[in-house]
Amino acid sequence: MKIYLNDGLVDSAEAKVSVFDHGLLYGDGIFEGIRLYDGCVFKLDAHLERLEYSAKAIMLKMPWTRQQISEAVCETCRANNLKDGYIRLLVTRGEGSLGLSIQNCKQPQLIIIADTIQLYPEEFYENGLSIITVPTRRCNPAALPPTVKSLNYLNNILAKIEAQHLGYHEAIMLNDQGYVAECTGDNVFVIHKGELITPSASAGALKGITRDTALEIADELGVPWREANMTRYDVWVADELFLTGTAAEIVPIVEVDARPIGSGKPGAITGRFLESFRRRVSVEGTML
Repeated sequence: MKIYLNDGLVDSAEAKVSVFDHGLLYGDGIFEGIRLYDGCVFKLDAHLERLEYSAKAIMLKMPWTRQQISEAVCETCRANNLKDGYIRLLVTRGEGSLGLSIQNCKQPQLIIIADTIQLYPEEFYENGLSIITVPTRRCNPAALPPTVKSLNYLNNILAKIEAQHLGYHEAIMLNDQGYVAECTGDNVFVIHKGELITPSASAGALKGITRDTALEIADELGVPWREANMTRYDVWVADELFLTGTAAEIVPIVEVDARPIGSGKPGAITGRFLESFRRRVSVEGTML
């Protein structure tokens, strides 16, 4: 496998970073997870824009232009003969001295990995997924803005551990006020009385690229939508529920905290969202 490291491709065995890289020492860096469908990098420009916003938010000056990173992403996919897969794009603060100060970190590092991805089994899309709410709370947006897609994912990992310990693939995380924020790796959408509702970034939700696509689909389908604070009760009494994410795409949820959602089967509106999404993936992106 070939990895893109800083300014070119190297064999995966030679793709190494310093133990003094602040991305390793402190989680000081940013990333994007991007999908490749049939030779088309889905929403690449939107991902790179979000990467730039994350970099600006943490005062990380990237020496590469958006076009240079775009070309590097496509080059990495081609080098690994990928037509369908997953791209992990990282920018770390770079090598520095021990300590939290960034003043000695002179050169950020660009890392691009393109590989196959382990998807949710098709049965989850056909039959739906059961999830739970876990005790670990989402970080307060005032402490770590969820709009920054940083390398520090320990908060999500702890919630994921709790879910898997109880035999679940995914779990809802609440914020410190008790409102629904997001899942461990996906955004949350409720359909209630024909309206689509999702938590806002101020509640702790990532501004996901697939989330934005779902809102575009809602406009396309004529489904009214809004961002709002949601409690567990709002989730339990929903007519339909689905999650969105780069890996998950749009996956229906049929049970939360042992309570069936709607009829306990994937809803018709959710099915229309998934159909529309899958039509878009090969036309809304950058060809290799």
